[in-house]
Amino acid sequence: MGVAHDATTTSIEEAPLAADRPVSGLADEPVDHRFKALPPDAEGLTVGALAAERRNLFTGGFTTPVLALSAESVEHNLALLETYSERHGLAFAPHGKTSMSPQLFARQLEHGAWGITAAVPHQARVYRAYGIRRIFLANELVDAAALRWLAAELDSDPEFRFVCYVDSVRGVELMDEALRAAGASRPVDVVVELGAGEGARTGVRTEAECAAVADAVAATGTLRLVGVAGYEGEVPEASGERVRDWLRRLVALAVGFDRAGRFAAGEEIVISAGGSAWFDAVADVFAQIPELSAPVLKLLRSGAYVSHDDGHYRHLTPFNRVPEEGELQPAFRLWAQVVSRPTAEQAFLNAGKRDAAYDLDLPEAQVVRSGRDGTVRPAAGVSVTGLSDQHTWVRTEPGAELEVGDWVGMGLSHPCTSFDKWQLIPLVAADGTVTDYIRTFF
Repeated sequence: MGVAHDATTTSIEEAPLAADRPVSGLADEPVDHRFKALPPDAEGLTVGALAAERRNLFTGGFTTPVLALSAESVEHNLALLETYSERHGLAFAPHGKTSMSPQLFARQLEHGAWGITAAVPHQARVYRAYGIRRIFLANELVDAAALRWLAAELDSDPEFRFVCYVDSVRGVELMDEALRAAGASRPVDVVVELGAGEGARTGVRTEAECAAVADAVAATGTLRLVGVAGYEGEVPEASGERVRDWLRRLVALAVGFDRAGRFAAGEEIVISAGGSAWFDAVADVFAQIPELSAPVLKLLRSGAYVSHDDGHYRHLTPFNRVPEEGELQPAFRLWAQVVSRPTAEQAFLNAGKRDAAYDLDLPEAQVVRSGRDGTVRPAAGVSVTGLSDQHTWVRTEPGAELEVGDWVGMGLSHPCTSFDKWQLIPLVAADGTVTDYIRTFF
């Protein structure tokens, strides 16, 4: 995956993080009213002490709704992308915006990640607070306050590697002005972002404009051009061939820049792409990158894999196209309780938009745990039809057994908007034992 790592390293504390704020320190945080669903009788314990009690999610005093993350599925997914990246000669900087969890970042680094991708300055600040030494910011950074902070971080830590997009001459000018004003002593590494086509999101639209941005970088003393990048998920009317055509454009741009001597001398050349929907195409095209004047860092940035899901990414994952490479496992399950059964066809659960992702798909009822005896059965004839702020609307077919007090386990769609609703998420083994708590920082 682009970096050497000890395959025997397994603990969060041993991950390659700086010592100023180790992830293990999160265990010292007190359990209190800030964290949804945690047992009321755990008030005053630390997170680590509560984890050491290894309570059961269903009988250990947790209140509903409660979001659970499968310990086994998370580990499976981490190992699968590590193996996939190694097999295809890719370095990996998973997008941290998915989870915003330093504990999961540590696990990703243990599993060979080169670094962590960010989208905005706040995310990079969280990463640095927990010692992440390599950050790829997949955006142009033109905020003067953020650039002052970045300059100070780079100046204070010679081992800190930071790379971000540039996609306009004006953006380059703003970066240069802010970095000069900050008295930056180290140049900021940048990559020209190639847009995915007309009507796509950010990025330079033409190769000629890319060259103009590269020229603007070369005219500064504060920026250093180290590569090219983009996001293939924005290719209009995306298909396998359209995505590969754009990726070939990205590679050709890098080849042309290299021949023209545009990249910083003595540095590896960064070529980066890869969301969670088309990383198979990235692997195919990046395998054909020709030899350049310096080693190439082929950097993949997929992030949703860590938890996967039961909706959007279940349908989009490239592993559907290449099943021989493996299969991701959905790790989220939201448990809510039946609080109202007004008719034989309708029920209401006590989870809603405050608790469940709903921007792409509604939650999917999967299992029912009896409130009487704890037995678990498939949620046959039970379907979610809508969400209010704090209620799930459920339709039940004739014969569906569902009563007030039952717990309903639901699969979710879109990891990014699942993590961000929960500050502390129980990590749960298959038998219901809570083995840890995953802290998020959104």
